[in-house]
Amino acid sequence: MTRSSRDLPGPVQQIQRFLPALALVLVSAVFFPMGRGDWALGFLVGLLTALIAIGLALIFRANRIINFAQGDLGTVPTTVTLGLVAVSGLPWVVAVAAGLAVSVLLGAIVEFFIVRRFWRAPRLLLTVATIGLSQLLFVVSALLPRWWGETVFLKQQIPDPFQVDWQIGNQTFHGSEILALVLAPTLMAALALILARTDLGLAVRATAERSDRAALLGVPVRRLQTVVWATASLLSFVGVFLQISIFGGGTSGASTSVQALTLALAAFVLGRMEDLPAITVSAVALRILTQGVTVHNPMAPSRVYLVVGVVILVGLVFRKASGRRVDSEAATSWHDAGEVRPVPIELRHLPVVRIVRIVGPVLVVAIAVALPIFFGPADELRASLVAIYALIALSVLVLTGWAGQVSLGQMSFVAVGAAVGAVATATWDLDLTAALLIAGIAGALVAIVVGLPAFRLPGLYLAVTTLAFALACSNFLLNRKEQSWIPRDRLDRPPLLRTFDLTQQDSMYWFVLAVVVLCFLAVTGIRRSRTGRAIIAARDNEAGATAYSIGVTRAKLTAFALSGFLAAVAGCLLVHVNQAYTEQGFVAADSLSVFTAAVVGGLGSWIGPVLGSVFLSGGNFYLQERWRLLPTAIGVLGVLLVLPGGLADLVFRGRDALLRRLARKKEIVVPSLLADTADGADVPPALHIAAATELVGERA
Repeated sequence: MTRSSRDLPGPVQQIQRFLPALALVLVSAVFFPMGRGDWALGFLVGLLTALIAIGLALIFRANRIINFAQGDLGTVPTTVTLGLVAVSGLPWVVAVAAGLAVSVLLGAIVEFFIVRRFWRAPRLLLTVATIGLSQLLFVVSALLPRWWGETVFLKQQIPDPFQVDWQIGNQTFHGSEILALVLAPTLMAALALILARTDLGLAVRATAERSDRAALLGVPVRRLQTVVWATASLLSFVGVFLQISIFGGGTSGASTSVQALTLALAAFVLGRMEDLPAITVSAVALRILTQGVTVHNPMAPSRVYLVVGVVILVGLVFRKASGRRVDSEAATSWHDAGEVRPVPIELRHLPVVRIVRIVGPVLVVAIAVALPIFFGPADELRASLVAIYALIALSVLVLTGWAGQVSLGQMSFVAVGAAVGAVATATWDLDLTAALLIAGIAGALVAIVVGLPAFRLPGLYLAVTTLAFALACSNFLLNRKEQSWIPRDRLDRPPLLRTFDLTQQDSMYWFVLAVVVLCFLAVTGIRRSRTGRAIIAARDNEAGATAYSIGVTRAKLTAFALSGFLAAVAGCLLVHVNQAYTEQGFVAADSLSVFTAAVVGGLGSWIGPVLGSVFLSGGNFYLQERWRLLPTAIGVLGVLLVLPGGLADLVFRGRDALLRRLARKKEIVVPSLLADTADGADVPPALHIAAATELVGERA
């Protein structure tokens, strides 16, 4: 296939592709000057980061998702290789060959048994599935050393493939470094040739553009996706293995962490997500910049993530929105169409339905209120945390379920509320009710600022922005080591309204429950109002919403503000329940866990956040640290495979079954319920005739 001359990028377009990378190098040279050795080390690590970023780009081309398991796809075969070399004593070449085979096999297995099951699902669900997959692979890599009788491979140094010492400035490069300098560019060049010059590359590119059309033309789309995932896994293994070979640290190396994944994501975004040369150059430039920041801040390496967050935010602000149809369709595929169907209007007037709709929520709240009768102080603390995480999940529901905007840094908004709330009570001596209000306003303002790129760029760009913001918050912006204004001492709970004592766990639990219930009631009311309907309309069809005089920008702003307000209120509650501010509770990994719990619970109803909070808290409270992620990971994958609508979907399926029985008993025709029965086998013939007559009459 050839391209016409007008399709070829001109010199200006070529320069624009690499402008972000050139800007990063210029910033590094001007503000963070360093020696030749540090420049060389940044270049080397940038090449290895580029391998992970290219794997992200390949999977994005194939599935239009961010693969949050990209780093962990390389961690498992790296752990196997490390065991074979450091413990079993196999030759380096044999162990690495085994690692390459394991990486390819792992990628193929993941695609065949997990990714393929989400072929027709919204991209949001598949992305959450990769988060669960990441947790599962992390647990596997932590348990693998037990095969060799080891608890963990700590500080195991992989021997160099050959002996050499090459001094560049203040850095000495050994065999592993030289291999990385040769192997990484070789893999990139081979991949570029395959994609550009072979039928396989042409088929992969065609599948990335229009998978359905490619399948109609006889392209084996699913087999090609298996090849893509196997290739991405191999690239990740090479990147992770060589980084651990160079820096050591066993399977706990930085390349497998959320922070390193964010660096790869930053290069992925700066390279426009599909431009492999631009992604590679951006990864190298970004690593050179972070190396310069580290050299100039040896006692505060966490400032690197502030720089990364600023780079991503600036890159997205100056990025032009794509006009391609495939990008527009990919953006809409990130919306979760899991809206819960209300009780049919034909049955709402029945007394039993009215009673259940009122008594059900009241009964749930009554049980929650009565829990301190059976709980001790420790369990009351846990119950308070479950209620707070339900409120955080509710904030995810507003932003992702209503507005269709994917936020993977929700805990950063929680951290804003926690820090502001702690200052309000400990420093300003305000009442807790005033602290909640001030914290909520601060969270709303921050959420609006962070969400600004979403007004121009749809889909997953907000996800990357919020994840980077979460890293910047936990490592710098809201870190007590960097910010002296955040209280460091124990927080005393001030009397509520200067009257009610909150020092006991049960009284604090009841206060938390009251605030959470009020927030749920407020959100339910907003959803039924014109504001809620406008947010949903802007999510589903911006052009149509504009035609009906709905302000799309105002609707999105409202969703961001409401979500940030709820998350910050939860943060203020959280810091006073724990009676201390600690940044460990607001790291990026916790943001991913909260988002996962909200999606697993269900984004179509208020029941979802409650179920998701219980799901998230169960493993955290009652399992040892090394096992906590296992049930969460398996549960995430299992729930999404069986119940794409989340755990709440199971509840509403049961509700509809009961309503169907009630309609049959009362001989009331409910077309929406009849449509759910399998061929209508259990529906009396008279109701079939009545339903058909009613439908025909409506169409007439």
